[in-house]
Amino acid sequence: MSGSIAVIGCGYWGRNLVRNIHQMGELAAVVEPFPAGADQAREIAPGVPVHDSPDAVFADPSIRGVMIATPAETHFALARAAIDAGKDVFVEKPLTIDLGEARALVAHAEAADRILMVGHLLEYHPAILKLRELIDAGELGELRYVVSNRLNLGKIRTEENALWSFAPHDMAVVLRLVGKLPTEIVATGGSYISDGIADITNTQLRFEGGIRAHVFVSWLHPFKEQKLVVIGSKRMVSFDDVAKELVMWNLQVDWQYGQPVPVKHDGVPVSYDTSEPLRNECEHFLECIEHHRTPLTDGHSGVYVLQLLHAAQHSIDGNGQRIDFGSAESPSAPSRP
Repeated sequence: MSGSIAVIGCGYWGRNLVRNIHQMGELAAVVEPFPAGADQAREIAPGVPVHDSPDAVFADPSIRGVMIATPAETHFALARAAIDAGKDVFVEKPLTIDLGEARALVAHAEAADRILMVGHLLEYHPAILKLRELIDAGELGELRYVVSNRLNLGKIRTEENALWSFAPHDMAVVLRLVGKLPTEIVATGGSYISDGIADITNTQLRFEGGIRAHVFVSWLHPFKEQKLVVIGSKRMVSFDDVAKELVMWNLQVDWQYGQPVPVKHDGVPVSYDTSEPLRNECEHFLECIEHHRTPLTDGHSGVYVLQLLHAAQHSIDGNGQRIDFGSAESPSAPSRP
């Protein structure tokens, strides 16, 4: 499968897709209507056609897959048009803004027997894949709670709040690790730079069986922190994406004189491969096209994350209102081959 992928959008994030797909020898075309983005595409991928409209891409039968990295409000129309043109589709997060459109897009892809994949990048991080292996193998015991912090000073946005900008990655990972949807969500946020645009949000999720998750995101923080902590009944694991460290501890609590006393152990580093998450994600999309395989982060997982974001936003708008969340649907997806 050579030169069979088109990338729509060569902006802040799309240029990374363009670079990776070009380096893999699979870039057939780039669609970028803005001159600065078009020039950037030509610099990254010399000799690759750059169009100002997707029409030529949709009409080209040699292009099998389309990767969309455009503003979220354009995702639905572009992805639907690509599916109608017989293409397999990758859409950067979020799948859409509107939940109804996301569900319609999933149904449309399934009816057309087309692949629909969502760019939940963190799920392709080797450390997260290793963490999933540890959980699946029972190394942590029963899950107790998950804490995910994504904090930094900037990039401050005015078109979306920190929840929608940062938290989709964390929500996707939490759902994957826990393996089911929450029963309850409570979220709060604070707007300090632009009225009505939350700069920090704190989302708490409760799952059946007593599992809890906590997602804290902010672009008003003095230092960068991207840390995931998972507590099980037997062991605890911390992944620090800034320090690039995955560490596991035994969890032991003894009772002395009727009081619980934690027994501290040294953490043991857990090795994982150093492959680039974005390259892994791009390779996975190509493999799914080649073998007509359901992606790890398929359209359904995109809908699940979108459901959580809308529920969390509803809770924020209600000043921390508790949102009861149905748990009939499971976010489980096929393991990555």
